[in-house]
Amino acid sequence: MLRRTVVAAALGAAGVALAGLATPALAQTRINFATDWKAQAEHGGFYQAIATGIYARYGLEVNLRPGGPAVDNQQLLAAGALDIAMGSNTFFGLNMVQAGAPVRVVASIFQKDPQILMTHPRTDVNSLADMKGRPIMIGSSSRNTFWVWLKARYGFTDDQIRPYTFNMAPFLVDRNAIQQGYLSSEPNLVKKEGNIDAKVFLLADSGYPSYSALIMAQQSLIDRNPKVVQDFVNATIEGWYSYLWGNPAPANALIKRDNPDMDDATIAYGIAKLKEYQIADGGDAATLGIGTMTEARWKEFFDIMVTQGVYKADLDWKKAFTLDFVNKKHAMDMKK
Repeated sequence: MLRRTVVAAALGAAGVALAGLATPALAQTRINFATDWKAQAEHGGFYQAIATGIYARYGLEVNLRPGGPAVDNQQLLAAGALDIAMGSNTFFGLNMVQAGAPVRVVASIFQKDPQILMTHPRTDVNSLADMKGRPIMIGSSSRNTFWVWLKARYGFTDDQIRPYTFNMAPFLVDRNAIQQGYLSSEPNLVKKEGNIDAKVFLLADSGYPSYSALIMAQQSLIDRNPKVVQDFVNATIEGWYSYLWGNPAPANALIKRDNPDMDDATIAYGIAKLKEYQIADGGDAATLGIGTMTEARWKEFFDIMVTQGVYKADLDWKKAFTLDFVNKKHAMDMKK
């Protein structure tokens, strides 16, 4: 379905120039950018780069559009409605190649996907392997993402799946429940709503190789003005270092403006978990800086998904990304 929709959207948008990119901007180049969900701590670095003027210092006027359940950044990028967008996981980049859309991933802000499975406090489940054969609540879209990896890695089967509708009630009342979640969201919710200290199993810490918080750019933008792309990546990296190891208040004010459901405690919890689990600065980013990617890791992910029939082996997976804009140790000294 994505392939058909993206290709149709791309064809319908053929010949449409991206706003503000006709000539190199000496003052401000306008960038239409979208996050992958409603404003939250996981978007903090982008908001920080706006709030503290980092983008502006690079000559960029970034129009940030929060995502949501009805927003599909893949389709919007393919249609030319966005210049740059945030992708939730590595599937996004490969899906764009599969769909024939002229989009590439230019950076990965998160080295670890914050996707988790969680349980009540219990002694019989101490690893992902212990969950094999047990009912697990996941969302419908998760069947085609991290669930594929769980099947390949741990032998999970589809008959374990129970529906997850993003309502905490079924988990709260069932002490045997296992449920998907986001590191900085569901564990905090069940603590607030049911005083439950959930056991958290971060998939990335068990080998799930997906990147997260990807920066995806129009190929036409990359070709026409690579400096703008580099400036956006560099400014975003600085925004993330500033948000995590500086004063996050400027970004948090914008996050709460764009998402009134966010409060200071929830945001602080999110920041703490991003730092505790080294979501942005762990792995290769510890030596190469935030935003880093490697060809080896893209290949590892692709090879796993080929074995599970998600992609054909002849898909040109290298078209999903470019390393031209990352792995430069940019702004690492800001972590001090």
